[in-house]
Amino acid sequence: MAQTNKPIYGGQAVIEGVMFGSRTHAVTAVRKKDGTLSYYRAEKKSNKWLKRLKKILFLRGLVAMIEASATGSKHMQFAGEEYDDDHEDKSKPQKEQSKTQMIFSVAVIGVLSFFVGKLIFTMVPMFLAFSLNNWFPGQVVQNLLEGGFKLILLLLYIYLLSFTPMIKRVFQYHGAEHKVINAFEQDMPLTPESVAKASRLHYRCGSSFILFTVVVGVFIYLNFPTDPLWLRIVNRIALIPVVLGVSFEVLQLTNKLRDVPVLRYLGYPGLWLQLLTTKEPTHDQLEVAIASFNDLLQQEKEIKQVDAQSIEVS
Repeated sequence: MAQTNKPIYGGQAVIEGVMFGSRTHAVTAVRKKDGTLSYYRAEKKSNKWLKRLKKILFLRGLVAMIEASATGSKHMQFAGEEYDDDHEDKSKPQKEQSKTQMIFSVAVIGVLSFFVGKLIFTMVPMFLAFSLNNWFPGQVVQNLLEGGFKLILLLLYIYLLSFTPMIKRVFQYHGAEHKVINAFEQDMPLTPESVAKASRLHYRCGSSFILFTVVVGVFIYLNFPTDPLWLRIVNRIALIPVVLGVSFEVLQLTNKLRDVPVLRYLGYPGLWLQLLTTKEPTHDQLEVAIASFNDLLQQEKEIKQVDAQSIEVS
């Protein structure tokens, strides 16, 4: 059973590793080619403006997605660099000089990639449905057809990706991430043997969010005309933030209802999709995920100790 009094942690699978994040910190642990673990630790900067936006219903989901894309991109790049590290002789001054610029660039690219991907994922099914407008006319039929194409495209894309050796391992780390979160929330010991028994599926997963954007999009688009084509294109682009915001709230709702009889089934479609986006991890992969999560807990513990000491001094 879920432990509602526990702090909420999120995560992301990266190349040969796992990133875990809290409200204040994010830590990534990566298994390098020599078998050692490398860590990337980042403290999340507090922003009063963003804090206000995160309190606004529907808008908070969009802010969370942008923030997650920016943070995830930085950790993903770290994982790629660490795994492919060829131990070339690089001077430390050069690294330090370009660090700020590199982090900003990666964050921007991550956010742009997210929205460009969402734009393509929205436009392609729309054009496919419109090409069949002569055979399947009508606003309701066109919206259902568009949603069907979007779902097929999503499942086909994930299915084909799973055959790539590297992506398959990322999916295994994705499963390891979920197992650690589930084990923590259920007060299970954070050991590979114990965590292995936990489920690799989780209600708050981004995979579920992607599926909800398809379903939510169908209902939202039903309120807008499908003809003419130019208006349909404008509506789809303009409504992307709306679909993302509403889908985020649906994801949060299904997580809150996961222990409620009958209502828990609302989140099942997202869990079914995770059967494609997660794989059973190996013992070594579980070790990496556990190490990353424990390091995050340690970072938070140290910050609390520093804050407590500051209060005593003052």
